[in-house]
Amino acid sequence: MSRQEVTSDQVAEAADSLQNDGKRVTIEAVCELLDGASVNAVHKHLSAWRAAHAKPAPAPKLDIPEPIATALGKWAQQLAEEAGAGVRDALAQSEEDLEVLLKSGEQFEAEREELLAQVASLTEEVDQLSTELRDARRIATDALVGKAKDQLAIEGKDSQLADLRLQIERNVAAAAALSDARLNAEMELVGAVTARDNFAAEIKELRARLASRQTDRAS
Repeated sequence: MSRQEVTSDQVAEAADSLQNDGKRVTIEAVCELLDGASVNAVHKHLSAWRAAHAKPAPAPKLDIPEPIATALGKWAQQLAEEAGAGVRDALAQSEEDLEVLLKSGEQFEAEREELLAQVASLTEEVDQLSTELRDARRIATDALVGKAKDQLAIEGKDSQLADLRLQIERNVAAAAALSDARLNAEMELVGAVTARDNFAAEIKELRARLASRQTDRAS
């Protein structure tokens, strides 16, 4: 066998064979099974095999005298109580902080509801204004077109028609500006609703944490 062809699987197979036969698993024995393979190559793979098959040493059995065991038990209990006192104080402080946050959150939620009501009222006013503007634009456009026809029929002057068209374009521009204002108001409403939903999720999570802490404390 060529020394370059030695693999970890071949070394592991040779080592397992020696172990199953009740023989010592040594580098020399593995090299012999592998037809004189390289000692360095076998050593590298054999070390990995030994690490994978190493058995932990059994833990020593300690016979502690009963008085010492009793004293150690009392000491451990006292240590646990002293350590738990700090944890209980921190838990109580955390619960107090959480209650303050919940109260603050409820107040903030009420303010947000009031803000949403104002946004809804503003949206309604914008809708009403948009409706009135559309009606006014339609009436103005009809009047301007009718006027333009009358003037063209009577006088046939191109300059008057140009003025009337300019007036119509101004009305259209004003309507577009109002539409932009309505769109901005709707975007603000969407932002407010999103913020409200996020805050509601935070309140729900805080309440769940408080309930969990109270359950842990009760148990």
